[in-house]
Amino acid sequence: MSVSLKPLDQQTLVITGASSGIGLATALEAASRGADLFLVARAPEDLNEAAERCRALGADVETMAADVADRAVLDLIVQTATERFGGFDTWINNAGVSIYGEIKDVPEESARQLFETNYWGTVHGSLVAAEHFRTRRGTGGAIINVGSVLGDRAIPLQGHYSASKHAVKGFTDAFRMELEKEGLAVSVTLIKPNATGTPYTEHAANYMDREAALPTPAYAPETVARAILSAAERPVRDVTVGAKDGALTVLGTIAPRLTDKLMEASFFDQQKGDAPYTGDRSGTLQEPVPGSGRVHGAVDGHVFQSSPWAQLQAHPLASAGLALGAALALTLGLRRN
Repeated sequence: MSVSLKPLDQQTLVITGASSGIGLATALEAASRGADLFLVARAPEDLNEAAERCRALGADVETMAADVADRAVLDLIVQTATERFGGFDTWINNAGVSIYGEIKDVPEESARQLFETNYWGTVHGSLVAAEHFRTRRGTGGAIINVGSVLGDRAIPLQGHYSASKHAVKGFTDAFRMELEKEGLAVSVTLIKPNATGTPYTEHAANYMDREAALPTPAYAPETVARAILSAAERPVRDVTVGAKDGALTVLGTIAPRLTDKLMEASFFDQQKGDAPYTGDRSGTLQEPVPGSGRVHGAVDGHVFQSSPWAQLQAHPLASAGLALGAALALTLGLRRN
């Protein structure tokens, strides 16, 4: 089934989790490229600030302060977007929360709340977006789910977050097949960022004794935003942003036990900062923190400003050629040995 998507300057985008981090970076980039926007986030003040920044770039913007775990609210977003813009062309499920801590130390209610946002928020958004596109048969659309490389390979101290992103990947892959079988002209993309320099660690629930830290090097939020917006214009199955953790995923597939040992040796210390943690254990898990609407967060180490690997994946034929070449090289190497 061929899916044709409009240029970004002819689109209306719905973006959840739009008040900070990857969501805000995506909104600002889309606004600068002429898209109309419907921004969704829980914190009204930060959401309004994000909208004003996008309007300053020339975008027509609508907002709704909402929790994506509430399916009824997402139905209302579709209704409002239809009344305001005549509908939408791309729906981006970006809203997410995170938890640091060993699984044994994380309260069950916290883990369940994480799944309400990360998994069920993605499910709800995908379902209402697909139903909207059914009413516009003959017009292509895109559903873009922001997963994580941790949906391919779990990491210690973020066990519940990793599990939620595994669930998002499984849902997205199954949902894509069902829509294709139905014949719906919708592109379904899974974006899998590596460690990204957003306020992620500051927003995370933390059940460790030290402050949370990102494994470095990290990637700039704008790098992920560009991959998301590329998928809004050109259908692609999935995109890993950044080769660093993507390589760890490949290693985990080829040599899972070796990868376990390598991660056990390094990823406990890499995710703990030097300072003791004295903040609110729940972070933004239950409620947003007003005044935290920023694109960037603190990162100790290098931050990559681009991802050639993500750019390559946006062109499937080039990716297939690279994969074929790598497989051929590996085969020849094994034969020589």
